[in-house]
Amino acid sequence: MTLKETIMEKEKTNDWLLRFIKGMFIGSGFILPGVSGGALAAIFGIYERIISFLAHITKNFKQNVLYFLPVGLGGLTGVFLLSFGVSYLLGNFETIILWFFIGCIVGTVPSLWREAGKKGRTSTDTSVMIVTFILGFAFLLFGSQIFQGNVAQNFFTWLIAGGLIGLGMIVPGLSPSNFLVYMGMYKAMSDGIKNLDLSVLIPLAIGAIICVLALSKVMDYIFSIAYAKLFHFILGIVFASTVMIIPLNYTGFTVVSYLACIVMLVLGILLGKWMSSLEEKYK
Repeated sequence: MTLKETIMEKEKTNDWLLRFIKGMFIGSGFILPGVSGGALAAIFGIYERIISFLAHITKNFKQNVLYFLPVGLGGLTGVFLLSFGVSYLLGNFETIILWFFIGCIVGTVPSLWREAGKKGRTSTDTSVMIVTFILGFAFLLFGSQIFQGNVAQNFFTWLIAGGLIGLGMIVPGLSPSNFLVYMGMYKAMSDGIKNLDLSVLIPLAIGAIICVLALSKVMDYIFSIAYAKLFHFILGIVFASTVMIIPLNYTGFTVVSYLACIVMLVLGILLGKWMSSLEEKYK
């Protein structure tokens, strides 16, 4: 092998590893509330290529598959590794960790607000957001009274969870995990991923794939004709779901526990703002 061929091979290897690492970070957006896999894909400069591939999947199929293979493998690795920590923390410090998740979401709000208005904002757009928040909150509150934050976990509901995860891929800024927290399925999902439970993994994967393939062209079209209204609709849903995951159980809490909640809220806000700043920088 010549020196030139050796250098080219090394560059290919480095590029493959870089895409794998990017995939690990993007994967974290599918399991951390307040963090969007789609936004992270935008940060790392591959979101548009992903949407283009999904919207025109037969075009340059082999080339795109080879390109996204390390991204996908990295995403799966990131989700799997992160599920261990999330499962443990939610099992032992649920209220405190939920405040961290809320902080992550709050920290991204200024960026989401700017993103929603980047093509202009009218009073109608703002009204769409407010009405969506009110209706979304009422719907989620009604649902919480029925399900008590514990949606039945079966093949169908895991399909829905997978669909939400897929939606987080094609809508930058939308974090699906806070919906799963509200549904009471978040920790079960983390446990299922950690334990490689196929009864969880298979419907999650099917739901995500169906959502992404079915909605990528639809979302691309709707964004092209009604960007502001759709994004403000999404904002209303995000706000409503965030309010619904605010923890209300503080049984046995000490002063230190309450301080921990405040600290984790602040850390979450800082993390959300940092991730948003990266998205703005590299978009």
